[in-house]
Amino acid sequence: MKRSTGRAIYDGAVVIDGLNVSNWDSPAVFESLQAGGVTAINATCAVWEGYRQAMDNIAAWLQRFDQYGAAITHVKTADDILRAKKAGKVGIILGWQNASPIGNDLARLALFHSLGVRIVQLTYNERNLLGNGCYERTDGGLSGFGVDAVHEMNRLGILIDLSHVGDRTTLEAIELSRDPVACTHANARSLVDHPRNKQDVVLRRIADRGGVIGANGFPAFLPGGFESRLVDYLDAVDSLVELVGVDHVGIGTDYTQDQPKAFFDWLHTQQGTKPREWPVTYPDPVVHPQGMETPQQLPNLAGALLERGYGGDDVTKILGGNWLRLFRQVWRT
Repeated sequence: MKRSTGRAIYDGAVVIDGLNVSNWDSPAVFESLQAGGVTAINATCAVWEGYRQAMDNIAAWLQRFDQYGAAITHVKTADDILRAKKAGKVGIILGWQNASPIGNDLARLALFHSLGVRIVQLTYNERNLLGNGCYERTDGGLSGFGVDAVHEMNRLGILIDLSHVGDRTTLEAIELSRDPVACTHANARSLVDHPRNKQDVVLRRIADRGGVIGANGFPAFLPGGFESRLVDYLDAVDSLVELVGVDHVGIGTDYTQDQPKAFFDWLHTQQGTKPREWPVTYPDPVVHPQGMETPQQLPNLAGALLERGYGGDDVTKILGGNWLRLFRQVWRT
């Protein structure tokens, strides 16, 4: 009964995935998103890229909006997400997992905002001109340039993402930001002790300031590792809700659908260029937890949350209501 009730709740909800970094050149990705009834995703369009490459990536997205116009639509405002839901399309929010595309020119943030970039992660794993990533040798916090970048993102209405950011840099960004911030795809380090997961004090402070944390579905950051099942993801959701409350938790699957091994090798390079050994061996292909392998299985999440004791209103918040509220507050457009 709860499975059927869950499906009804899911179908009526605005479903927002806080992070998807799938292979955008695979038509199967968009088919899966639409089949799964996903309303909107934060679609990564930059990780290690510089200015010119990021511009090329956005140009490619403009072509996709034309080519797959029956299935996807470009999201620039919170109301665009509601229009996507009504039209049965998947809203694409252009997001970055690194601020590297602006180089040393803060004015480029306004340019990329005008092109539709609405979510920017300050750093990706390592140090950049703004601050430090979660795998950096030392974490000196935000640079002066990083402080100015936080203020400029606030001015423009760009959501600041702190998922891959170092602990001190994360805390400084939370305190300096005028607007709430997010971890679009991160779990609690108290659940799984991994540097990519976040300290409890960090998660609570994000919530105190009105932000949202997207429970990460990437297997490496879950209790079951690459043998994870849906139950492991639910444990990640539960741990976040216990820490910060249901009003500050969303989903952030970190889907990597149809990405080849070369993609993960590139992610793990230093600054996107220098190959290096990685302590964890990823399977090929990488598969998300059983029961939510692709967006097509995401409807399973609603019934599973009901079985965990969540009420219908809380399920709706976790599926996307909390993200929608945050977007409306931060984007202001």
